Amino acid sequence: MEDLYVKPECRRKGYGKAILKKLASIAVERGCGRLEWWCPDWNKPSIDFYLSLGAEAMSDWTVYRIAGDTLTQLAE
Repeated sequence: MEDLYVKPECRRKGYGKAILKKLASIAVERGCGRLEWWCPDWNKPSIDFYLSLGAEAMSDWTVYRIAGDTLTQLAE
């Protein structure tokens, strides 16, 4: 899954929790041991929401990205 987004007018109505609850159910049914996702560190409302579900911020991982000219150069 690339993105999970709940429109502003639909927030605080339980939709986000319902979606993540369903994803957790699917993960457990399929024998997965975890769900992981990324959230920008400036997105405090989302961070607070995830923490309220029991999620923990991971401090031992760093996300890397190669894009644009650097991606093109690496491909050569």
